[in-house]
Amino acid sequence: MNYEALSEKQKSILRVIEEWVNQRGYPPTIRDIGREVGISSTSVVNYNLNKLVDAGFITRSKKFSRGIRVTGHNDGEMRPIIATDSESLQVRHLGQIVAGMPVPTLDGYAGDEAIPVPSMLIGSHDPAQVYALTVKGHSMIDAMIDDGDMVILKHQQTARNGDMVAAWLIEREETTLKYFFEEGGRIRLQPANPTMDPIFVEKGKIQIQGKVLAVIRRVN
Repeated sequence: MNYEALSEKQKSILRVIEEWVNQRGYPPTIRDIGREVGISSTSVVNYNLNKLVDAGFITRSKKFSRGIRVTGHNDGEMRPIIATDSESLQVRHLGQIVAGMPVPTLDGYAGDEAIPVPSMLIGSHDPAQVYALTVKGHSMIDAMIDDGDMVILKHQQTARNGDMVAAWLIEREETTLKYFFEEGGRIRLQPANPTMDPIFVEKGKIQIQGKVLAVIRRVN
């Protein structure tokens, strides 16, 4: 289904989800959505969310109250999506994204570990510029990224507002996985966890090391 085929109510719900992710760094709950679009019944919100899932615009996790991920956008841009079976490509696994350790550069990569990644997650990007990291911690839990999950990133040194990035904080000497927002002379790195505060960094004191393309969930 294309965007124009959605009902006005479903378009409004999709806009609310995207605005929450862009402005707060994490998705809304069903009650948040109902309040924003003027729907008092949570069952009506839930019905329309399921319609958006069926249409391929979002995915949902029953495990989390904010377990909503936007997978499609009316401007054709794709958000990070959860891996599914597909033809796979070999991608270098550079280890963990852990505070206190910079992400290794692709040029300096000396290991030989590679993992199969569905080609649909890489799209038209050069596989030589794509790498994988295992996540440690829970700062992106409401983006459905938990400890032990794997993120697939495209190596790049720039980012746009709303991108999920791996960033090296020069003064703190640590790396972090967060949503990127440029705000005047500083950068806001927003966790997807309402119990955690954002990190604010001056522009010259941060290095973008990659943009997240996709997430591969750990299966217990």
